[in-house]
Amino acid sequence: MSELPTLPVTFRPGHTRVILLTAGVAIFLVISGVAMLLDLGPGERASFFVTGALIFWALAQLARVRVVADDSGVTVVNIASKRRLAWAEILQVNLRPGDPWVFLNLSDGTSLPALGIQPGLAKQRAIADARALRALVEDRAAAPAGEDQG
Repeated sequence: MSELPTLPVTFRPGHTRVILLTAGVAIFLVISGVAMLLDLGPGERASFFVTGALIFWALAQLARVRVVADDSGVTVVNIASKRRLAWAEILQVNLRPGDPWVFLNLSDGTSLPALGIQPGLAKQRAIADARALRALVEDRAAAPAGEDQG
């Protein structure tokens, strides 16, 4: 088994995040610049700024996805949700060929998508991150209940 990452550790799609935030800033600046160049009234100009800000906000929401593992469990932050899981709740970490992101099989019989690990632009990094999270889950499952994991 490979060496476990030091906790806490955050997994997020770095390239995708940079692209989304850069695009958001660029779109906001272009829309704002157009508003300044056009002969518009204050209300119309404000609507351009608000539209640019809303587009930036939407892209920032897409960029916020992450998986944070710490001593007590895992926090999965997806586009519109955030869920805290104890280590014992996670049975399996899956990233199969063709999957858009990691899926966590949970003890309640459900599967939770973890968008913070996605192979889109950095496939090898996503595979390494999925393996690291899987190793952490397996390590935590093997330890007796109540034992300090530090």
